Amino acid sequence: FDVNSQSLTVMTFNIRLNTSSDSLDAWPYRKDIAASQILFYNVHLLGVQEALHDQMMDLQQRLPNYKTFGGGRDDGKTKGEYSAIFYDDARLEKLDGAMFWLSQTPDVPGSKGWDAAITRMVTWCKFKDKQTGKIFFAFNTHFDHIGKVARAESAKLVLQKVKSIAGTTPVIFTGDFNAKPSDEPIQIIVDAANPDRLIDTKAISQTPHYGPEGTFTGFASKERDNEPIDHIFIKNNVKVLKHATLSESWQGRFSSDHFPVIAV
Repeated sequence: FDVNSQSLTVMTFNIRLNTSSDSLDAWPYRKDIAASQILFYNVHLLGVQEALHDQMMDLQQRLPNYKTFGGGRDDGKTKGEYSAIFYDDARLEKLDGAMFWLSQTPDVPGSKGWDAAITRMVTWCKFKDKQTGKIFFAFNTHFDHIGKVARAESAKLVLQKVKSIAGTTPVIFTGDFNAKPSDEPIQIIVDAANPDRLIDTKAISQTPHYGPEGTFTGFASKERDNEPIDHIFIKNNVKVLKHATLSESWQGRFSSDHFPVIAV
């Protein structure tokens, strides 16, 4: 999937939390195939969502050449779901990193914002690409699935934070936004009138998008909708060579209830 040695492969992947109620789609049956997808596509930078601590450990074990940064959303440590960043240690050096919460008090771990049903957060890292020497920032998030106000306010907060943290340095922003391109949160994020906007990698990919449009399946036999809720955005002059939704299946089963989305 690598286009050339200078290119960077990025994935956003909601791996679906580990719950036995998923029966034969539960994490123990999926962990090997989920890890195999990441390895096969030579992913340098991966934003995961819904990863519980034991799932982080399972992935770390299966991705020995990757390091991780991030913590659980309930306490910023090991409690609750992580929106963590995995990175290829041979390629990327982490220079800095932190977390903030999608709330009116973003520096308070575990804080809940607006009408959100649950605690939501963003993890970010500052990286140096060992191959090119370039510096860039990576952000990863999971927006609320219930709160409409929370999603819109989260979108505004994210734009402010990206501006204050990254400035004019290149940015890659992965996440499950629980919002389609036509929905308000994404409209806020990509608003052409806003100088702080992010750009959807899918829209500017030099190779046309590959794979299904929708990214959520709910473990059904195909995507539920023809619009994605998982997105990779960029800012500050990042070129996009490829963009894809990966719908591979194993005996009719998927690696998660979301398809991984990948961009080069």
